[in-house]
Amino acid sequence: MTEDVNVKAGRCHCGAVCFEASLSDGFNTIRRCTCSYCRMRGAVAVSVEMGGIKLLRGDDMLTAYRFNTGSAQHFFCSICGIYTHHQRRSNQNQYGVNVACLDGISPFDFLEVPVLDGVNHPNDSGNGPRRAGTLQFIPVK
Repeated sequence: MTEDVNVKAGRCHCGAVCFEASLSDGFNTIRRCTCSYCRMRGAVAVSVEMGGIKLLRGDDMLTAYRFNTGSAQHFFCSICGIYTHHQRRSNQNQYGVNVACLDGISPFDFLEVPVLDGVNHPNDSGNGPRRAGTLQFIPVK
């Protein structure tokens, strides 16, 4: 494992899938999405450029799911079912990685997470990405 602060180790819940992710811009790209799949999945994702995910173990354990246009691929462990990453529909040269799969990182580490409008996807509307809101975590003191 490299010492680069933007390279994070990650894994699924059962550990069958292990990877390294080279974050595009640290955690500055965190987001949630309102599309039907992301809304049900509920994950916080961060961007990684194509080639920025190095599977260390479990490539054969990953299952892919596609829906609607089929351009985005959502990967999850076939054993524990945890979503690890997806190839983005809005930028096919990037992956979104589930921050909860990254060692030492929790979605609750981020007090505010931008929520993007995936219902009115930029690839369908012809407009750029639109922020639908902000998800806040307010810790109890």
